[in-house]
Amino acid sequence: MDDRVLGWSRFLSYVLRHEPERIGLTLDPGGWADVDTLVRLANRDGLTPDMVRELAAADAKGRYELTTDGARIRAAYGHSLPVELGLEPAAPPEHLYHGTAQQSVDTIREHGLRPGRRRYVHLSTGEAAAREVGARHGRPVVLRVRSRALYGEGKRFLRVGKDVWLVDEVPPAYLEAIVPPPYVPTPPKPKPPPKPRGPRRGGGGGRPR
Repeated sequence: MDDRVLGWSRFLSYVLRHEPERIGLTLDPGGWADVDTLVRLANRDGLTPDMVRELAAADAKGRYELTTDGARIRAAYGHSLPVELGLEPAAPPEHLYHGTAQQSVDTIREHGLRPGRRRYVHLSTGEAAAREVGARHGRPVVLRVRSRALYGEGKRFLRVGKDVWLVDEVPPAYLEAIVPPPYVPTPPKPKPPPKPRGPRRGGGGGRPR
C-alpha cells in the first residue's frame, strides 16, 4: 500500500469512526454514510467512489462494511461515536486476546479492561494480532481473556470484522495470564572483512636496478 492510499485509509477510518463532522458528513444511526457524498465532502485528489469501495473490500482486518449495492459504507468497529451496529450477541471462543503496552499492565491488573474513548473493549482472536495492536503504544504485552467464562456469567459479546470481538468491559478476574512476546535472539553482527595488506617490503639492501 503506497503512502497516498494509506493516507486515504486512515482518513476514512477517522471520519467514519470518530469525527464525520470534520468534513461536514452526517452518519445515520447505524453509522452508514453515502459513498458519493463522502468522496465529495472529503475533496481529496484521486479519491473516487470506486477507490473507497476497493479500500473497503481489500481491508485485511475488515474495518469497513459496504451495502450490497456499494452505495453506502460504515466502519465495522472502533467507534467513539454513539452508533447502533445492529449486531446480535454471539458465544466467543474459550480465549480471546488484548494487546496493550507494558506501562498499562499494572492499571489493567487492578481495574480490568475498559473501553476508554471507544464504546467497547476490542479483543482479537489471536495473539499475533493483539501483539500488533499493543506495539502501537509501546513495548507490547498480550493479555489472555477467559472470554467463554465471562460469557457464561452473562456478559454480551459481539463479533465484528474478521478477527475482532467487542465487549463492554473485562473484569480483572477474567484476565488469566499475561503472554510475553516470543523471545527472538538478536543475531551477532557480522565481523568486517580484514583489510587487505599492502605489498610487503623486502629486507635486502638497496633499490632494484
